[in-house]
Amino acid sequence: MRRQERQTRRLEVERGYMSFGKPRGRRCRLAAPVAEQPRDPRLSADGFWWWDGQRWAPVRRPRGGGMSTGAIVALIAGGAVVVLLTVSVFAFVAYTRLNAALQSSPIVDQSMVPCDGLEHTQVHYHAALQLLDQGKPVPIPTTLGRTATCYYWLHMHSGEAGIIHVEAPTDRQFTLGDFFKVWSAWSGQKEFLDSTHVSTFTLTGDERLEAFIAADGAAPRAFSGDPTSIVLKEREVVTLEISPPTISPPPDFPWPPGF
Repeated sequence: MRRQERQTRRLEVERGYMSFGKPRGRRCRLAAPVAEQPRDPRLSADGFWWWDGQRWAPVRRPRGGGMSTGAIVALIAGGAVVVLLTVSVFAFVAYTRLNAALQSSPIVDQSMVPCDGLEHTQVHYHAALQLLDQGKPVPIPTTLGRTATCYYWLHMHSGEAGIIHVEAPTDRQFTLGDFFKVWSAWSGQKEFLDSTHVSTFTLTGDERLEAFIAADGAAPRAFSGDPTSIVLKEREVVTLEISPPTISPPPDFPWPPGF
């Protein structure tokens, strides 16, 4: 009887069923479930042993057979960063091209007036423009010629109605026609100046355009030529009237102090 018990104990130790004892010449293995000996093949509760119907064997897990969760997360995050950078680059390029397309080109041809990032002081003087429609003053935008990114060489300033600032890096002759070109480029719509148009006004019927110039402190005088050819000069006042009626002489321009 004792001999049979010893043989049973030796078999259990060799098969790894018991956690105590160490067979001679063999390495001690992890303790296998002793109480669980099901009939059908199954995995142990701790997931480390497999019962094949006759004995428990340690489960062999594959090494290096797949990616860890951390590696997968890192791969996804890296891909998202690459996509974000790509989209940002394309968005920046698209914005730059769209912004350039929406803004008026500083120089379209030799007759156009440029629009620069800063105001120039090399050449700096002021002229004035008055518009009358049937004797009533027509306001001119005081933000004319100024954008969020640049100043045209001909522009106006807030609080200084009717005053044209001529600020250029070189001594160049500017005309009233140049100012109306800047007005068109700045507003995005045609601002005409000819015998039948003044800004967005169209003369009809018996209406006509009258032009007056007051320069060098002299009284206003009628100008019968092409109004676009009128040269802008220091403290010169140009009055354009859509008549009738004709206000002659036109009203004095109220120069503010300092001009």
